[in-house]
Amino acid sequence: MTLPLFPIIALAIKLDSPGPVVFRQRRSGRNQSPFDVFKFRTMTVQHETGEAQQATAGDPRITRVGQILRRTSLDELPQLINVLKGEMSLVGPRPHLAEHDERFAAIVDTYPHRHQVKPGLTGLAQVSGFRGETRTRDSVEGRVAADLNYVRNWSLWLDAKIIARTFIAVASGRNAY
Repeated sequence: MTLPLFPIIALAIKLDSPGPVVFRQRRSGRNQSPFDVFKFRTMTVQHETGEAQQATAGDPRITRVGQILRRTSLDELPQLINVLKGEMSLVGPRPHLAEHDERFAAIVDTYPHRHQVKPGLTGLAQVSGFRGETRTRDSVEGRVAADLNYVRNWSLWLDAKIIARTFIAVASGRNAY
């Protein structure tokens, strides 16, 4: 159903700023197996600084088209390829960069338990108010608690509720930048 959006989004990205349309980032999946996650590019192309930096409100790196894609979560659509490849699921804990995995594991000792299931395109943490940047210890702890709640209580019904709540969360645009 989303396939017709791919060429439209690709054209918008190409017309807005130079650089690739899709990019890959290394993430950890189930049992901490590494894989490359696909995303539409929403930021200007910059040289790597060596430190992964989360996007923030008003981030100057985000392009005009990128702002729309991030607010609507359309930048995540290429991750359907990861789902088809079996690396991700539609619902599960969102995969983080390896650097963030290490940092979050230092804050919450149960953090690695979220890797017991495949990462998801959406998750309980995202629909529970923990979408976006993790600036504080409380935001990391809240996200991990929601992820672990999902792992412990997984069911098809829970997945269906999370998918329905995802549409509401995306429509609200809260914490999307």
